[in-house]
Amino acid sequence: MPLTLPVPGRLRRLRRAVLAHRRALAALLAALAVLVTVRAQAAPPPPTSTVLTAARDLPAGAMLRTADLARTPLDPAAVPHGALTSPAAAVGRTTTGAVRAGEPLTDVRLVTASVLRGRPDLAAVPVRIGDAAAVRLLRAGDLVDLVAADPQGREPAVTVASGVPVLAVPRVPAQSPGLTTGALVVVGLPDPSVHAVVQASVSSFISVVLRR
Repeated sequence: MPLTLPVPGRLRRLRRAVLAHRRALAALLAALAVLVTVRAQAAPPPPTSTVLTAARDLPAGAMLRTADLARTPLDPAAVPHGALTSPAAAVGRTTTGAVRAGEPLTDVRLVTASVLRGRPDLAAVPVRIGDAAAVRLLRAGDLVDLVAADPQGREPAVTVASGVPVLAVPRVPAQSPGLTTGALVVVGLPDPSVHAVVQASVSSFISVVLRR
C-alpha cells in the first residue's frame, strides 16, 4: 500500500517546489502587476457626438433618402451648430445647396422651417429656374416674380407668383449648362400659390424677374 506523507512532510515538499520555481513565479507576478497598473492608468476614450453626415456628394435640390445619410462620431467641439442627429429629421427634405460626402448636415443645409423663421405665412418651395446665370444675380431676401413659359412656345408666358421672397440660393456648380439644367432657388410662397408654382415647375420653363 502507498505510504501517505504526514502533513509536515507535504508542506516541506510544497515549500521546496515553490522555491524551485520562485523566479518564474516572481516574473509572472511582476507581469501581472504591470498589466494591472497599465489598465488602471489608461485614459478613457475621448467622448464623441454622433451626427448625420452626407454618405456621398449631394447636388443642390436633392431630396434626401436613407442611403444618402451616414451616422458619424465627431469630437463634440467639431459638431456645428444645428447639426442633425436623427435620420427622421432629414429623410424627405431637400438640400439648399451642394453637400460634400462626409459633411455634417445642419438645419440650414436643408429646406426646413429654419429658412421661414419670422414668416409663418409662407411655405418654402424649391423652384428650378431655367437660366442658371440669372440665379447668380439673386440673393436671399430679394423679391421676385416667377414666370412660366411653354417650352414649345404654343402658349403665352404666365406669372405664377408675384413679389415672393428668395429664402435661399444654393450654390450653382460651375459646369451647369445654363438653359439646359437651370439652377435651384428656394422661395417663400403663400399657400394659394404653391400648387400653381409646383405644377408649372414640372411642365414649363420657369424664369425669374427680380424686384429690388
